[in-house]
Order: sequence, then structure tokens, then C-alpha cells
Amino acid sequence: MILLIYLFTGEFRLETHGPLGTLWVSFGLVAFYIALIWLNSLLGIFLTPLFIIPGTWLLDWRKRRKGELEEVSETERYQE
Repeated sequence: MILLIYLFTGEFRLETHGPLGTLWVSFGLVAFYIALIWLNSLLGIFLTPLFIIPGTWLLDWRKRRKGELEEVSETERYQE
């Protein structure tokens, strides 16, 4: 692409924004990645129980069906 611009215009100039532009972009990238890590950790903390709790229900149901776990009445189940 740069070669095409050079062929059409006859000049080869590189666009720069200086050291302040580089610092500005680096601060923006650092903030972006910090926010990304923070968001991913929050998703892990809040979404894990949504899969763990129904998973334990499923495993208990499967064990009860195979006869490895004794049947528990509703009152005994919630008094523990």
C-alpha cells in the first residue's frame, strides 16, 4: 500500500505523531488491557456458580438414579 502511494505521489513520507502520541496510545492500551483482565475475572467469579450449582444437582440426580445415594425427604434435605 505504501509503495502505491509512493508511486502516485512521488514522495515517501511517514506520518508520525511524536513521543506524546506514543505515550497517549500506550496509556490507552494499558487501560484497555487492565479493564479486559478485570472483566474476565469478574465473569469467572459470577458465572462459575451458574454452572457449578446445576452440575451438583445433575450429579446428585444421577447418583440417586443409580442407587449410590439414598433418597432424602424434603424436610431432611433443607434442615442440614
